[in-house]
Amino acid sequence: MTAGEALPPLEIEITRTLIVAGALASRDYQDVHHDPELARGKGSPDIFMNILTTNGLVGRYITDHFGPTAVLRKVAIRLGAPNYPGDTMVLTGTVAEVDGDTVTVRVVGANGVGRHVTGTVTLTVARGGAR
Repeated sequence: MTAGEALPPLEIEITRTLIVAGALASRDYQDVHHDPELARGKGSPDIFMNILTTNGLVGRYITDHFGPTAVLRKVAIRLGAPNYPGDTMVLTGTVAEVDGDTVTVRVVGANGVGRHVTGTVTLTVARGGAR
């Protein structure tokens, strides 16, 4: 693997179940993540995904690519456009830097509204671990 190498994209269907289950799993009980009526009352057109679910999906994207020897060392993400039910988020990544067994990947997750997530993931991977 070398700097500039692109990871294959990962498409994730954004369902109500994914949004609600992610919020519950991360103990985020804010109503905007599970109650459409209350979310609309706060100015959102529908419920939307929380940052902890997004963080987990970014981690999954990286470990799916680099395999079971990958160890996430730092995940630095920023949210943008919300992930609403019925949309699809496409995660893409580009290797930004390789230093021995340490790899930094730039990640973007885009949906029909725009960029949902941008950031970098730094990981260590045993040689031969990337697919």
